Amino acid sequence: METRHWPLYGLRITTPRLELRLPDVGLLDELAAVAADGIHDPSWTPFSFPWTDVGSAERGRGVFQHVLRTIGEWRPEKWALSLAVSSEGKVVGRQDLTATDFAVTRETDSGSWLGMAHQGLGIGTEMRAAVLHLAFEGLGARCATSGAMTDNPRSLGVSRKLGYRPDGLMVHSVRGQARTVQRLRLDRAGWEAHRTVPVEVHGLEPCLALFGVGR
Repeated sequence: METRHWPLYGLRITTPRLELRLPDVGLLDELAAVAADGIHDPSWTPFSFPWTDVGSAERGRGVFQHVLRTIGEWRPEKWALSLAVSSEGKVVGRQDLTATDFAVTRETDSGSWLGMAHQGLGIGTEMRAAVLHLAFEGLGARCATSGAMTDNPRSLGVSRKLGYRPDGLMVHSVRGQARTVQRLRLDRAGWEAHRTVPVEVHGLEPCLALFGVGR
């Protein structure tokens, strides 16, 4: 899907197994269905905000509304690119890339989730590698940040494989309990040293102004 006024719909990131793109309404409905089916054991949450503590239908609607909100609230000074991740033509999860004052800081942050049926297959690493390529190679980022609960070894393992280094701790209140988050940071040299996934970015040029990047 391409539009004159919102060229981000024409942006695609591809890896050997995956395609990441901003979902149109049909693809967004598929993404919402993946969330509705479940993304983690309900007895535990890997997220700082317990957005999954609702029923299936409400969870799906929440994802649908959230992605539309990121488009409506987008500004070059503060943006959140929320991409649907597809494998073999099937939506499997979501990968976000966010930034505030990127033109000044050249720093991005990321977050993601996968449907439970698609976890443990290396997809999380591959889709993070995809948006890191967009950030560093496509947008000229100087560093990328992320974070994960200290009791979330899978997410921490993804960051470790891609070269992130510990960057301090934060404590969040989740479900009325203190949870510790490991902050993580990746600089350009670390990204270059840990690149193992071939990534291609298509349709970026018309989008650069929306990211606050001039060419």
